[in-house]
Amino acid sequence: MNKMTPEELEKFIHQQLRGLPSRRAPRTLESRVLAAIEQRALIPWYHQSWSHWPAAVRSLFLVLATTVTSAVIGGFYVGFTGASTSSIVVAAGQKLGLLAKAYHVALWIVDLCTQMVGRIPSLWLYGGLTAIALCYATFFGLGAAAYRTLYRNN
Repeated sequence: MNKMTPEELEKFIHQQLRGLPSRRAPRTLESRVLAAIEQRALIPWYHQSWSHWPAAVRSLFLVLATTVTSAVIGGFYVGFTGASTSSIVVAAGQKLGLLAKAYHVALWIVDLCTQMVGRIPSLWLYGGLTAIALCYATFFGLGAAAYRTLYRNN
């Protein structure tokens, strides 16, 4: 047999594949497809993807998510800019005394953590992060080896 160019080989394979008889679908395929479509129709909207949710619920979710995100960003801004929080705490303390106390405790914890982390030598921090990264890499490697040993060969 003489050597074919890639184009000739492609044409030859195409002709051979066209000469094969078509495969018939299983007899139960249509009933299985219709059953799967009916089963999907029975799934409630809140178990489907976000695009299947009703428009009112999606709008409410977006409003709620935007509100929570704005509150978190505003809280971080006030906390990190060193803005005068005393007026904010006084106003909130009149109506939300428990939350004001929790805010002061959170500020104290953040300050304590900042001081504690600031006292740790950087070599220890980098060494600890490296050790954690090595543990994750080892765990990933062992998981991949176990998968290949137990499941892939079967």
